[in-house]
Amino acid sequence: MAHVTSDQILATLRKRIFDGDLGGGTPLDQEQLANEFGVDGLPVNDALKRLEGEGLVRQDPQKGTVVLVHTIDDVIEMLDIRIGLETRALKLSIPNLRHAHIAEAEAILATYDEANSPSSWAYLNLKFHLTLYRPANRPRLLRMIEDLALGTQRYTRIHISDMLGRDRPQHDHYAILHAARIGDVDLAVRLLEDHITQTQQALLASRKRSD
Repeated sequence: MAHVTSDQILATLRKRIFDGDLGGGTPLDQEQLANEFGVDGLPVNDALKRLEGEGLVRQDPQKGTVVLVHTIDDVIEMLDIRIGLETRALKLSIPNLRHAHIAEAEAILATYDEANSPSSWAYLNLKFHLTLYRPANRPRLLRMIEDLALGTQRYTRIHISDMLGRDRPQHDHYAILHAARIGDVDLAVRLLEDHITQTQQALLASRKRSD
């Protein structure tokens, strides 16, 4: 039997949370998970700590590790933090962009153009942004961005996929990529901030519609 790693456990639990199989408030028992995956407690503990870093679970004094429930206000604040981190990463990255980075980003957007499911959009969206930020050569910054993006992803996907669809975010992506390609840092940063702010506005509109 193949050895199950903490990365595999993390990916499995993350997918269950994103898909709604593990709803907010669901306890995650370390011993049960270890038995399920056929491992000792160490890789499970590591996976749970990483999920906590992504903002997907928290430690409850009575229940242990539980799936976190965020309010829309929480997510909007997390998106504010993303604006600060991601605009900084893009600003540092653009002077280091090479043809290979641009080509990789273009290939991701071409795949995005053909994708039809919100889960695919979410995956490709994050992949595109991280591709643009990677030349900043700030691995800790990128890890923080990725953790925050994964932490907000399930909420943005649930609340705004129907409202924004694929075309509006994709239009933003192409505009950001063009600004990055021509080396216009100020324009690229402004477009990126507007792009994330649009997500915040869609969340607020979703809440208003629900109320």
